[in-house]
Amino acid sequence: MSSSPAKPQPDLLTVSGLGFRVGGVEILRDVTLRVREGSLLGIIGPNGAGKTTFLNLVSGVLLPTSGRLEVDHHDVTKASPATRAKLGVGRSFQTSSLFNALSVFENARLSAQVRFGGNSRAWQRPRASDPASLAAMDALETVGLRTVATSIAGTLSHGEKRKLELAILLAAEARLLLLDEPMAGVNSDDVPQLSALIARLHHEGRTVLMVEHHMSVVVGLADRIAVFDSGRLLAVGEPDEVIANEAVQSAYLGQPL
Repeated sequence: MSSSPAKPQPDLLTVSGLGFRVGGVEILRDVTLRVREGSLLGIIGPNGAGKTTFLNLVSGVLLPTSGRLEVDHHDVTKASPATRAKLGVGRSFQTSSLFNALSVFENARLSAQVRFGGNSRAWQRPRASDPASLAAMDALETVGLRTVATSIAGTLSHGEKRKLELAILLAAEARLLLLDEPMAGVNSDDVPQLSALIARLHHEGRTVLMVEHHMSVVVGLADRIAVFDSGRLLAVGEPDEVIANEAVQSAYLGQPL
């Protein structure tokens, strides 16, 4: 007896007619996109295409001048980053945004503290058994940084800092991970390990939107790829379909892959 087909996952992120204008300059226009829960969407495009602006709009760093954003069917179009974080939206940036003078553990614990409430003062030693401390250590274990938990974050290698950024999102229990060029500045020898970690988080059920210039990484990880060009969404589809798209090759790649 054949098994029933798997039920499709619901949409976690819905973007409708999204636009962003500064003065008379249209940075992003009429972007419509649905992202299913548990999927990994790779976002590519030339410099200035609007990729980071799109992540800024989804995370609440910027507010759109047109269109609508929904996270888990909640309208967050004008919501603050804190409100979106409570719905599970977590964001990493191209440039590391860690507290470099604090320990690896303290960086993760402060993120977890927002989730659990209570004392978030880094200079007051927390109990090892409090919920935020336990969540922080679990997150560091997941990304492979538990053994360096007491190290100062600023002393980590660039690849380790990227892992810590992921741990911070996990400690906050983010379910929609917005990753802006996670491989930027990472030693080429560390790229496979970091890619494997992102793949693991995805396969564990987290939804990922990832801007990335390493095409081999995007193709290897993504369920679907979205291509931005000149502030508009040029194409969305499975990796093979997008790579074969002549408009994508012309606008972004310049030649067949």
